[in-house]
Parts: sequence; C-alpha cells; structure tokens
Amino acid sequence: MPETTSSPPGFGSPLPAKAETFTTTTKTALASDVEITIAAADPEVGHQSALPADFPDGGLDAWLCVLGGWCAMFAAFGLVNCLGVFLTYYVEGPLSSYGSSTVSWIITVQLYFQSGSAILWGRLYDVYGPKWLMYGGSLMYIFGLAMTSLATQYYQIFLAQSLVCAVGSGAIFNMSLTCATTWFHKKRAAAMGILVSGSSLGGVILPIIFNQLIPRLGFPWTLRVVALIFLVLCSIACLTVKSRLPPRPKTLQAKDYVRPLTEPAFFFTVLSGFFFLLGMFIPFNYVTLQAERAGVSPNLVPYLLSIINGVSIFGRIIPGFIADVVGRYNTMTIITALSAIFTLTLWIPGRGSAAIVVYGAIFGFTSGGYVSIGAPCIAQISDIREIGTRTGTAYLLQALGGLLGSPIAGALVSKMGGSYLGLQLFCGISMCVSVAFNLAARHAQVGFRWTKV
Repeated sequence: MPETTSSPPGFGSPLPAKAETFTTTTKTALASDVEITIAAADPEVGHQSALPADFPDGGLDAWLCVLGGWCAMFAAFGLVNCLGVFLTYYVEGPLSSYGSSTVSWIITVQLYFQSGSAILWGRLYDVYGPKWLMYGGSLMYIFGLAMTSLATQYYQIFLAQSLVCAVGSGAIFNMSLTCATTWFHKKRAAAMGILVSGSSLGGVILPIIFNQLIPRLGFPWTLRVVALIFLVLCSIACLTVKSRLPPRPKTLQAKDYVRPLTEPAFFFTVLSGFFFLLGMFIPFNYVTLQAERAGVSPNLVPYLLSIINGVSIFGRIIPGFIADVVGRYNTMTIITALSAIFTLTLWIPGRGSAAIVVYGAIFGFTSGGYVSIGAPCIAQISDIREIGTRTGTAYLLQALGGLLGSPIAGALVSKMGGSYLGLQLFCGISMCVSVAFNLAARHAQVGFRWTKV
C-alpha cells in the first residue's frame, strides 16, 4: 500500500524539506485491521526507528524487559492491589480515631502520585532513558516502606506511604511499562498483559503474607519482610528493564503535554480512563469492609482480595491476546462494560458469601483486562518516540479518578449511615461513563463501523 507523506497527527507542522527521512503512515484500513501508527525514520534514532517493521516483537532483550517489568509490577502494583489490607488495619488499629473517609486519603493519594508522577518520569525517560530512574525509584520505594513500618501517626504514614512510596514505585512501574512498549508492536497487548500480571500475583500472595504474619510479627515487621522481598524483585527489574530506543534530549515545552489533548482519540481515551479509575479501586479498597458488614464468614473475608487478584491474573493476560487479534479499543469497550454491568447487577443485589465471591472473581477478571490494555491503547495512538511524555500526560489526568474515587465512596458510606448502596451505585455509574468515552475514542478513529481498532 502506498505511503502518504504528511504531518504526524497532532504535530501541526509540515514535514521538513528532506521528506525522504520522514514517512507517516496515516489511518490505514485493511480488511479487518485498523492501526493508527506514526512511523518515522528519524536520523536522531538511527536504525532503531519507530517504523512498525523495526519492532522485534520478541527476542531475548524484549522478553527480559517483560520479566523485569513483571517483577516491578509485582512490587509496585501488587501492593496497590492489597491496599484494602492497609485500610482495614489503619481503620481498626492505629488510626481508629479517624473516619474511614479520612483514612482512605492515605490510599488514594498514594495511588494518585504513583500514577500521576508519570508526567515527570515520562519526560525524564524520553530525555535520559530508564536506567537511573529505575535505580533511584527502587531505592526511594524501599526507603518509603521502611519509614512506613516505623510510622505511628497519621502525618507520618501519609508522608512515608502516600508520598515517598508512591513517587518511588511510580518511577519503576512507569519505566517498566514504557520500555516494554518499545519492543513490541503486533504483540504489544499480549506482552503488556503478561507484564502486568505480576501485580495480580502480588495481589494474591501479599494479602496472605499480611494476614499470616501480622498476628505473629505485628504490622511493622511484616511490612519490613515485604520490603525485603521487593528489594530482590526491584534489583532484578533494574538489571533487565531497558528501552529499545536511545534517549532523545529535548527542551521542555508545555505544548508537548497539551498537544496530545487536542487529538480527539487521545482526549476521550484519557476521559475514559479517568472515570474507570474513579470506580475501579473502590471494590479493591472496600470489599472486605462491605463483606464484614454483610455477614460474610470472618474466615473468608481476609482472602477476598486474594480471590479478586487471583482471577485478575487471567484477566490481565487473556484480554491482551484477544486485543491483539480483534483490536485494543474493541476489547477495552467490552471489558469496561462488563465491569459496570456486573457491579450494578451483581454486587448491589448480592447477599451473602457466594454473591460477593462471584462478583469479586468477575470484577477481578474484567478490571485486570483494563490494566493490561490501557497502556497499549495509548501507545497505539502515539508516536513511540514520545511515549514517555504522552503516557505521563494520560496517567496524570487519569490518576485523578483514583485519587477521588475512594474518599467519595467513603463519604457516601458515612452519609448513608453505614450503608454501602451509594458506594456501589457510584462505582457502577462511573464505569458506565467510562464506557461511553471509550466508544467516543473509538469513533474518533474509525467511526461506528465494526473493524479492528
């Protein structure tokens, strides 16, 4: 198919005189395959270019990067997936004098800075590469966990966990995701699904570690044991995570962050992620408290998060492989819709252990799919050489949803006298809005026709 010479989407300036060094493949429709690819043979990048044909889609270095990213995700987002354990411990223990909504700010601010700090790490990645960011982020993360284990007051826990841990883990998870996207094109969603499954396995194992060790060692020493495990995993990540493309030093300009938001597909993708994250972390953070109130067996409650995250392993891998075949935005629409539907039709009317466990399993699968496909969707509509800046912009804005969701949910529980109905409705409706914006992002690329996108 002939190539069209034009300005890359969202760049707004014509190609330089030496047009032979820059080629852009615009929105190209093949029978059932629609890709939005910005392909450039750039003298600054050399033979390791952003052309689709130059992505190895495998090889030792590529899969070592996935392995290192898996370890990083186990450490960074594995802990996020069991923050409900922290919330329960704080509410029932050292911070019992504070309301659940106030305590939940510790969790949500941590989530926000972990994802939102990507706007800083993404830019530094584009300019300097991932190596020293991985080392520095790992040290900061382990230090933050150590300080959290020593903290006893609200402000101490907030500084150590919500700020230091969050910024450090944000660096290692952002470097891992961004580097992996540079190695894969056709198999990108599948590779990312394998990579992010590390966080799900972490979400299975870590709650069990906490529940087994806290009664024996206490919370501080349990957290130190976990920090040692993370130190080993982060060390592996530091040695294996690397980018296929060299750094591209460039003067910082505000328009680099604003320009992507002028592209309809990118803008609607960001809005979709914002509303999904507004609801997504609510089940993770509140399902154990809601289950206790619903009369679920005390022997089962501690393992609910492990059940959710155990099923999420399959939810992060399987949709990734499907997305590479039928389209990432198509798959994203389906899994976000299923998350909303089952939240509204199963979690709300469900009573007793069976209903809550079934909902947790289904939500673990569907929400896991969102995590694995989110980054490939952004990469699909981005110049891979600017992937750090563009994902940083997206994550900063999307993370606002994670920041606001749990405190709003906690306030609804308090306002409704301990009832979780308002929380559940808020969670489901937020996800419904996410589906609408994801459809808008899809429409901005191919309209309403059914095709791979």
